[in-house]
Amino acid sequence: MIKALIVDDEAAARNSLDLLLKKHAPEVSEIASVSNATDAYFKIRDYKPDLVFLDIQMPFLNGFDLLNKIEDINFDVIFTTAFNQYAIQAIRFSALDYLLKPIDTNELKNAVQRHLKRKEQSLQTNLQYKNLVDNISAKSTDEFKLAINGTSGMQFL
Repeated sequence: MIKALIVDDEAAARNSLDLLLKKHAPEVSEIASVSNATDAYFKIRDYKPDLVFLDIQMPFLNGFDLLNKIEDINFDVIFTTAFNQYAIQAIRFSALDYLLKPIDTNELKNAVQRHLKRKEQSLQTNLQYKNLVDNISAKSTDEFKLAINGTSGMQFL
């Protein structure tokens, strides 16, 4: 399940995205929201979201300023904005997606699915790494496990 954080200074945009997620992205099990980047900074630290839906233009700190303040970004970012001129800058922040307001339902669903796919790939990479470390520290080759990526996921033989 996915914990999401919506960061947008417009209440209507936050409410709309919250409703879209509840209706069209059942994988998102928890949704929190804040109205500015300063509150988002602290909410990210405490809430530990998997996915952050981030508006760009907000008073005081914009979405890019927020990301620059965070030392360890361990969540995916989906920019949600009414302006398309920030797309290149969003790419530089390794954004998972860039959704223009009003948010298209299919684009939202696809973005959430991309997050799930990225999360699954990361999990498989972590399992492979752990297996490598276990094999290196094994006392004999009888303890070695071969990691094979199959259609049903990672298999260890």
